[in-house]
Amino acid sequence: MPMPEAADLLTPELRQALHQELHARPPQALVAPLAVTHWVQWIDEAERAASRQYLSELMAGAGLPAPAPEAAFVQAELDAFTLRWELHTEYVAWTVTRVLSAEELVAFGHGEPPTAAEGVPAAWRRGMPGTPLTGVHLWALPRPRGDTAPLLRQLFGEQGVVTGSRVISHSSDLHTDLRLRDDGCVRVLVLAGAAGADAVTPRRLGRLVQRVLEIETYRMAALLGFPVARRVSRWLAEGEAELAALAEAVGQARRADEPALLDRLTQLAARLESLYAGTHARFSATAAYDDLVRQRLMDIAEVRIEGMQSLRDFMERRLTPAMATCRSTDRRQAALSARIARVGELLRTRVEVEQQQSSRELLAAMNRRQGLQLQLQSTVEGLSVAAITYYVVGLIGYLAKGAHGLGWPLSVEVSMAAAVPVVALIVWAGLRRLHHRIVDTDAPPPASKEK
Repeated sequence: MPMPEAADLLTPELRQALHQELHARPPQALVAPLAVTHWVQWIDEAERAASRQYLSELMAGAGLPAPAPEAAFVQAELDAFTLRWELHTEYVAWTVTRVLSAEELVAFGHGEPPTAAEGVPAAWRRGMPGTPLTGVHLWALPRPRGDTAPLLRQLFGEQGVVTGSRVISHSSDLHTDLRLRDDGCVRVLVLAGAAGADAVTPRRLGRLVQRVLEIETYRMAALLGFPVARRVSRWLAEGEAELAALAEAVGQARRADEPALLDRLTQLAARLESLYAGTHARFSATAAYDDLVRQRLMDIAEVRIEGMQSLRDFMERRLTPAMATCRSTDRRQAALSARIARVGELLRTRVEVEQQQSSRELLAAMNRRQGLQLQLQSTVEGLSVAAITYYVVGLIGYLAKGAHGLGWPLSVEVSMAAAVPVVALIVWAGLRRLHHRIVDTDAPPPASKEK
């Protein structure tokens, strides 16, 4: 079926939609101090519609109009917070942002820090369609002039490694330990410059927060291919060993063993193709998410704080080997498929050679039978000459008897004896002529000569 040309698809509505992709999911303009909570739900096709319906019900309960049926991004200002809903191919992101009050900011260094999720009813979180993928509690605070160690200890505790880097032209600090808390969220702290040359505009802070949230989302989405790669690697090890055994068996097999070997090879190829069909899409998505993580890390332009590890270094220490495992597993699947094809081709070639040998033997046997048939035919022709001569001479005897009564001078016996060699010669010549005519009819026509 021919594919339509791009010009045929480019309707005014599509042109408008393509242009608006540049402005899809714009960052919020944010001003510190604030708290952000970001939840990501992994969804299937049915849960996509359920998530949209759930959002419509939440907005209707807050007295807001329902989103457009095809909307992939919604931002709504509710009483105590701002809600962002983003629909992606495989997941839905819910982001809640609220400004921290002066009292909360003063009490920030004492006890458990306030989160944006505190303004969200617990039933909202429990009712979100999909499977939780990741969660982030992020705080954007004015950069303090003094020591930040107490603040880091309060948010991240004494245990673990806390990353630290200067971002967006050294105007802000970014800290996290990427540890999963009991509430299913990791914690991130952004210390934004609030005055002078270090002042951060609301748009720049919004872009930074958005990129940090995307880094964690894409990181977890990329890692979904890692357990698949581990599971597939175990099967590939077994498949590679089985293929090696098959290749060795093909080299030593007898003709009677070939059907069983071909059956084993076909079953191995079918299992691999089934596995490849079920995992290739996941590995392709993993590679795409990994590229996005690296791009977002480049976008925030980290500069490591002395004595601390940057977020990029911290993530690459474990993310890079996991992604390498996924890529290696995907390549092993393709390589095993190619090797199975080569062994199959070798086995088919061997079978074809043996079939050709059998065909040659069959043709030789047919030629031998044809020679025997010719010899038998020659024998039959000799007997036929004798039989036909006998019957013709008998007829001549009857004629001689009648002619003798009319005055034929020779006796019947002499007439029959004289007729025997003449009749035999005529019959033999007639049969030979008939034989040559049949042979000439079956012979292929002579090749035409070029002039």
